[in-house]
Parts: sequence; structure tokens; C-alpha cells
Amino acid sequence: MNIVEKNGLKISSTLFEFINKEAIPETNIDIDEFWGKFSRAVHDLSPINKALIQKREEIQKKIDDWHKSKKGKDFDKSEYINFLKSIGYLAQEKNDFNIETSQVDKEISSIAGPQLVVPVDNARYALNAANARWGSLYDALYGTDVIEGKIDKNWDQNRAVQVIKYVRNFLDENFPLEKTSWKKISKIQIEDHSLVLFSETKKDYLKNKSQFIGFNGNEDNPNSILIKNNNLHIDIIIDSKTNVGKIDNASISDVIMESALSTIVDNEDSVAAVDAEDKVKCYRNWLGLMKGDLTSKFEKNGKKIVRKLNPDRTYTSKEGEKIVLHGRALLLNRNVGHLMTNPSILLKDGSEIPEGIMDAFISTLCALHDFKNKKNSRTNSVYIVKPKMHGPEEVSFTNTLFEKVEETLGIERYSIKVGIMDEERRTTVNLKECIRQVKNRIVFINTGFLDRTGDEMHTSFEAGPMIFKGDMKKSTWLNTYENWNVDIGLSCGFSGKAQIGKGMWAMPDQMANMMEQKIGHPKSGANCAWVPSPTAATLHSLHYHKVNVFNEQTKIKTRVKAKVENILEIPKADRPNWSMEDINRELENNAQGILGYVVRWVDQGVGCSKVPDINNVGLMEDRATLRISSQHIANWLHHRICNKEQVMKIMKKMAKTVDDQNKDDPKYKKMSEDFDKSIAFSAACDLVFKGRVQPSGYTEPLLHQKRLEKKSIN
Repeated sequence: MNIVEKNGLKISSTLFEFINKEAIPETNIDIDEFWGKFSRAVHDLSPINKALIQKREEIQKKIDDWHKSKKGKDFDKSEYINFLKSIGYLAQEKNDFNIETSQVDKEISSIAGPQLVVPVDNARYALNAANARWGSLYDALYGTDVIEGKIDKNWDQNRAVQVIKYVRNFLDENFPLEKTSWKKISKIQIEDHSLVLFSETKKDYLKNKSQFIGFNGNEDNPNSILIKNNNLHIDIIIDSKTNVGKIDNASISDVIMESALSTIVDNEDSVAAVDAEDKVKCYRNWLGLMKGDLTSKFEKNGKKIVRKLNPDRTYTSKEGEKIVLHGRALLLNRNVGHLMTNPSILLKDGSEIPEGIMDAFISTLCALHDFKNKKNSRTNSVYIVKPKMHGPEEVSFTNTLFEKVEETLGIERYSIKVGIMDEERRTTVNLKECIRQVKNRIVFINTGFLDRTGDEMHTSFEAGPMIFKGDMKKSTWLNTYENWNVDIGLSCGFSGKAQIGKGMWAMPDQMANMMEQKIGHPKSGANCAWVPSPTAATLHSLHYHKVNVFNEQTKIKTRVKAKVENILEIPKADRPNWSMEDINRELENNAQGILGYVVRWVDQGVGCSKVPDINNVGLMEDRATLRISSQHIANWLHHRICNKEQVMKIMKKMAKTVDDQNKDDPKYKKMSEDFDKSIAFSAACDLVFKGRVQPSGYTEPLLHQKRLEKKSIN
């Protein structure tokens, strides 16, 4: 790559020009001053970052050695806990406190709803996710398995009738009328600042009249009606000329839900960004979102389409005044963690810049444009979600990093808000002390089952063979972990100030299943939970009408708190007596998932996609799913549940399965044509056979190496 030398840094010209010509202009920042301050900050912070990563390895070695020394002996939980305290793994818990974060947007602090996660490197997807603040409930139901029967692209009146019935039931449950049912309504009007619903010639009203907020059109003949429940808006569209409006008694043609209140624009697990070219693509899309001018041009059904950010939505209030509602999801930026470095910038000693440091500076620099135009945050905040931190010391470093960014860019202290991904074991067991380190900027804690399980297995690698992956969800540590996260968040004063989040629904084609299960997230006290698509966000929003999360949080505060000793229950199998058939089935499931994801990551640079599993069920895969599967096989190899020859045979068998599943992709290159020359197959095998020695079991180091190798020969 072409290099520019500046203030002791060697910078990719691609990145240098992006920052100077696109990111900095219109921010009132002097270019030379920026690079000088940036270089000083990076050189101050990088040694600390490096030392923290080294400390992870030192702690892990002590844990490995302890388990080895106890081999063949009965496990003593109290002895184990005392050992973890002695090595600094378990920090001393200090006095109670409440977070002090201020200037937080309402989508974070006081409105509960779905949260989307979208890869930043795909402009079209990023725009769709930003625009998913509002979604058609009719489309979401009509096009998914929530409504039984065949889904046909052509107009199906019977299916439409079923959709109307489903929505009327929802309205009756959450917006009940005084006398009758929404099913019997034939006309809607506004009279004397009230919503009037006619059943034949009789007038009816909402039981809770405050749920009516506003309208569009004329009072006698409105085009839409705006109602609200649990702080979430619904826009009922009235149009007798559409296919649906023609068959509806009240000419209701659609119901638009306020859906994805917030969206995590992801630079981490769902992208494959390994060099300056990739990183600039990510940063440029984020800059476009912050400026509000990002567009994506594509062709669909023979038509050329330009996707851009939606405008705000306007209504007339029941008192006749103008209402303006935000048209887009509040955007958070997930930076990468502390581990990885990136060749985009080389430091004075020739080492690569820690990628998390680079992300923090550049994503905040881009967000300065939003401070002026308020397209995203209305409180002059930039929201950075920080993944894969290990314990309070690393969270404290993130706080120091953000202070340096604020100082360098000349913005107010605590303008950068932080979200803690509670997905590493040392963070989980010290969550309260982690939050304390960022009590003035914390806005978010979120559990992540897959990464957290990956770290669970790697941390306790020497303890013994791990239980089957499917049994993890029933294990003591996991259920305690999910409750613990909520308990700690509430005890630190999160309710009404910050988000307590839950993880992803990974099956985008199974929406009926999601509607049955994911209501458990708001019931658990989580005021946001992850969804894989705008459609899923619209459907999941129904749960937040049915469940008042803040009321649930009040109840949860009185329950018996989860115990840290239960989180430290290691999910190892005691003297497993498994059949070879069951072992091979589990290995095949893991291998197929690894290969299906890695082949797209390495060969095509796709960091997140719907990958068919071994049963051809489409799963949203990212590096978190890869981590758990690779660590699981590596653990079984280490404890001789299986052997290398057995696993390699299964890897080759599953590679052929994955090749067949991708036969309709013109960009796809088969692994099975030449296993020895397939970089993707080599990467998948390395993740398994070298999994034991990967830092914390992470997949990034090997994936980046193999992707760079692939790019060098393309």
C-alpha cells in the first residue's frame, strides 16, 4: 500500500486522504493539529493496550495450570473462587452506586424496543437498518410464517384477511375500545380532540383516551391515525384505494409500527475488514450516516433504486399542533475490541496500530458532523459499543481512550457514551466494577450467549471436556449469567437511564418461533433485544406493547439476586459416556457451521450472512457463532473425545455439504475441488486444530491472516 509519513506515523494513503478530505472538512478541526494530537495519543495508549492483552495471557496460563494441578481430584468451588481472587481474576466488589450518565437520547434511556445489528460495510443494509425505525406490520405478517399457509408473492386476499384479523386482535389487546372491538369498526374520525371509532352508526372511543396522539389529513376523513402505548407509536394508515383498504371495513390499508428504536452499526463481528481499503469502506459508510447523505444505488425487479435515509415523520396533534417524530433508528457504532491491530497505520516502532484505538478516534471524528445536523443524536452524544473487554481494568482503559479522543477532538467530556458487551467471563463476574469504571458514560450492557460461551470454554479449557453445545442453554452458569446481567444493571440504576440488552434471534426465516420465544426478553427486564432484520424488528416490537419493561424491572428489583458462584459453575462433562454416533453428529454440526461461515469470510469478505445449517435452516452467522463451534471441537480434541483424523474426515465431508449448499452462488469457489489449495478450508481447519492456542479462543487473528492471503492473490 502507498504510505504517507506524518508525525511519526506511517499511514495508508487511502485512510489518510479519507480523513483529510472527507471526515475532517466542516468540523472546524485543523488537519495538522489533528495528526499531531492523534499521534501523541496513539503512542501513549498503545503500550497500555499491549500490556492488557499480555495480562489476559498471563491470567489464562495461571488458570490452565491450576486446573492441571487438580486433575483427578474432586472440584472444590470455594477453593476455585479463592484462587480466582488471588490472581486478580475476581475483583473485590466495592460499595453500591448509581450510574451518572447524562445527555442520553430517549431511545436509550426511557423507551424499550427492538435493536437491530447491521454490518457497516454494506451501505444498502446500513440504510435499511437506519430506516427500520418504522415498519409495516401488514408486510411483516403477510411475508412471514407468523401467518400460517403458503407465502405467495402474488396478491392473496385470504392471506390478507388473516393479517387484518391478527392485527385487529393485537389492537383489541393493547388499544381496547370502551364498548366494542376493532374488528367491528367501519369508520374513523376525530371529533373534539378525541379519536372516534364508528361501529355501524354507533360511536366508540379508546378506553385509554391518552393513547390517541395525532393524525394526518382531515378530521372528518383522516389519512392516518397516530396512537401510542408504552412510549411506542403506531401509525394506522387509512386508504380505501389499495388492495387491503378495499377489503377492510374501516379502509385501513396498513399499520406502521415504531420498530427498531436503535441500531448497532457494526465494525466488529459482522464485518470482514482486514486492511485500509476495508476500514475506509466502513468509516465512509458511517460518515454518510452521520452526515445524513449516505445513499445506495441498486437494481431490484428490473428497476433502478436509490436508497437513502428516511425523513422525519410529521403529524397534527389532537390539539391541532405540529408533531415531528424521528424517522430513523438511533445509531450506535460497535468498534472492535482491544485485541486486534491493523496495518492501516504503523507506529514509530513499526508495529501496527491497535484497531480499537483507531476505531474510537475515527468513528467519533465522523460523528462530529451529527453534532451539527442532529440527524442521529439530539443530545450531542456519540454511542460506541465496546465488545470483548476482560474485566474492570480493560473497561477503565476504554474510558481513558475515550477521554483522549474527546480531548483530541475538542468535545465535551462524556460526549462519547459507552456500551459494554458482557460477553467475556472476567467481565461478567466483575460486571458491577466494570460499570463503575465508566459510570459517567455507560448507556448499555448486553449479554451475548455465543461469545460468552466461547470464552467460558476457553477459560476452563483444561478443566475437562465441555458438554454438548445444545446443553449449554440449560446449564447453571448460563441462566445465572442472564439474570445476573439484569440484576447488576438495575442495582446500578440503569432503569430509565440506560439499556439492559439481550442477544440475537439468529433464525430470520422462523418468525413464528421468534414471536413465541422472544417475548421472554422484555419479560426478563431487557429494554432492548437484538433482531436480524427490519421485518424481525417490526414483529418483535409487538412484544414491547404487550410487556411494560419498566414495570417488569420494578418487580425484578425485589427478587433474590443471582449468585456469582453459580456463574462459575464450569459446564464440563463428568466422565462422559457418549456414543460415537452422538459425538460425530455434534462434530458434523460444528464443522458445517464453521465451514459455511468461513468460506464466505475468507473468499468473499462477507462478515455476516444467512448460512444454512446442517439441516438447511438459515442462521445468521457471525464471528461469535464461529468462536463457540471452533472452541468446542478444539476442546474435545484436547480431551481426546475425538481425534485429529476423525475431525479432518468430518471437515472434508462437511466441506462438500457446504459446497453443495452454495452451488447457486456464482461467486462461490468450491473447497472440495482442491482441499490443499483452498485458503478458506485451511482457515477453517486452523481455527479447530490451532484453537487451543488462540488468544481467548478468538477467531480474528487467523481469519485476518487468511483473508489478507486471499486478497493478495485475487
